[in-house]
Amino acid sequence: MDKITVAVLVGTARELRLSIFAAKYIAEYGKKLPNTEVILVDPQEFNFPLDGNDLEYKDPRYTEITRRADAFFIIIPEYNHSFSGSLKRMLDSEFDTYNHKPVALAGVSNGGWGGTRAVESMVPVVRELGMVAISFDVYFPRIQEIFDNSGKIRPDLKKHYDQSIGSLYSELIWFAKILKANRSSN
Repeated sequence: MDKITVAVLVGTARELRLSIFAAKYIAEYGKKLPNTEVILVDPQEFNFPLDGNDLEYKDPRYTEITRRADAFFIIIPEYNHSFSGSLKRMLDSEFDTYNHKPVALAGVSNGGWGGTRAVESMVPVVRELGMVAISFDVYFPRIQEIFDNSGKIRPDLKKHYDQSIGSLYSELIWFAKILKANRSSN
């Protein structure tokens, strides 16, 4: 079977963001899976000057990543009961390259909800982009208590998060294989 490429999208360009720890953890987990390539996409490393998906507002490097990706895993920090503007801007820069590709969602928050409201507000967006949202998610409530200052997960939480992320990756890759085969046949 062909390798499945998963783009792990960091959901904010803010400087002081703890969600980067969850994004890196999820990306590193995926890199250990057989026949899986993971690309960590940090919006700080791309240029999205204005709203829209007109050619002059795209970052060609991001376009190429979305074109190559068979699936997406979006890490969504919750800001004001929703997701960040930088994530929306990044997603809006493309359209056709997302169609018929699965997406897994991970919520992150400093409080006890784990980003559930941000994930809920993201679902209509990814559907409008033609993505297939996985029916369950992973959450990182009180992110400041899950990872230390260097981004290392607490040992007593590692097993729980490995199981949750592993289940989500299994479903994501299952959908990615089916949708990739059908995109190729059309």
